[in-house]
Amino acid sequence: METIKGGVCAAKGFYAAGIEAGVKYQNRKDMALLYSEAPCVCAGTFTSNVVKAAPVLWDKKVVESAPFAQAVVVNSGIANACTGQEGMECCERTAEAAGKALGIPKESVLIGSTGVIGMQMPVEKIEAGVVKLAEAKERSVEAAQEAAEAIMTTDTKDKQAAVRFEIGGKTVTMGGMCKGSGMIHPNMCTMLAFVTCDIAIDKALLQKAVRESITDSFNMISVDGDTSTNDTFLFLANGMAGNPVLTEENEDYETFREALAFINTTLAKKMAGDGEGATALIEMQVVGARNKEEARILSKAVICSSLTKAAVFGHDANFGRILCALGYSGVDFDPDKVDLYFEGGASRIHIFGDGRACDYSEEEATRILSQPEVRILADMHQGDGEATAWGCDLSYEYVKINADYRS
Repeated sequence: METIKGGVCAAKGFYAAGIEAGVKYQNRKDMALLYSEAPCVCAGTFTSNVVKAAPVLWDKKVVESAPFAQAVVVNSGIANACTGQEGMECCERTAEAAGKALGIPKESVLIGSTGVIGMQMPVEKIEAGVVKLAEAKERSVEAAQEAAEAIMTTDTKDKQAAVRFEIGGKTVTMGGMCKGSGMIHPNMCTMLAFVTCDIAIDKALLQKAVRESITDSFNMISVDGDTSTNDTFLFLANGMAGNPVLTEENEDYETFREALAFINTTLAKKMAGDGEGATALIEMQVVGARNKEEARILSKAVICSSLTKAAVFGHDANFGRILCALGYSGVDFDPDKVDLYFEGGASRIHIFGDGRACDYSEEEATRILSQPEVRILADMHQGDGEATAWGCDLSYEYVKINADYRS
């Protein structure tokens, strides 16, 4: 597997665009398009929130019922959530406009929205934006970049990844982009993520791979504990690589799964590290748990802990907060058998073991916690279960951003 540039345009036959439509923001790109010149097999996962935005309801119907998908239209600034029938009508009109501009069925158009909840969409601006996007679409690194920038809200940087690998003797390429900075929590978050691939694959097998991959990537991140109304992950595969259609869980399927895991984990970590107001990415790895599920629960408990996040922001080696989070996770363990480590850069220190603090240097611990990426390792000494979760520190800036988000 080779990492390459190109994001969502890296795979054969995929085009992208990002333009300024004036949906809510001024003087910045706020609408994006993904388009495949060939019909795509599509899979997706969506928010676990009972309150679901109109685009989520629209996309679920397309993924579950449409014979194929061929385009995605995304806007930032307004979420089209809690907007009633008007919100669904906006999706209908957006899909119709895209279908007309691209010469494809409206039922093959997926939609993503992110931004303020409760505001009605300026449908005429969306429709005009779709026309501009169709005219601007290109197959290039630059087009992928513009699309990735156009879906940002409070994100401080675009988030892209792409890889190339071999399936059935053919070169297959996969690329993705995502956005997400706040209202991020396991079981899908305020995130939009789109992955494109030129592989030929069975729809049911693709949906299985996507569902399993999300479990260990996007569902293992948290910024603030809030699960959004708009979370959407979509995978489009147009088959243009020319490989024999992947229909069973064989060696080629494992290669595909590895590539998907790399893309999704890379994007998820970029999202966690770009949490609102964040100064550091926190990686929490649990090993030695009884099983993988308990390891997931333990690792997520730590990265969701506000006190742990605040300690990392303050570069304070307060391991008691980590132990506390492990302890209330719901998983039973013996605290006297737990070993905790801090890792950052090339350094690693043992901070807790045998039921008490280790003899470590506070200065060294502070230096590690001052790194842009902080890793915490907990060895539970119970079994062979392992899992990793990602989050970020909690800064003053997070409150500032969210205190006036609607303005």
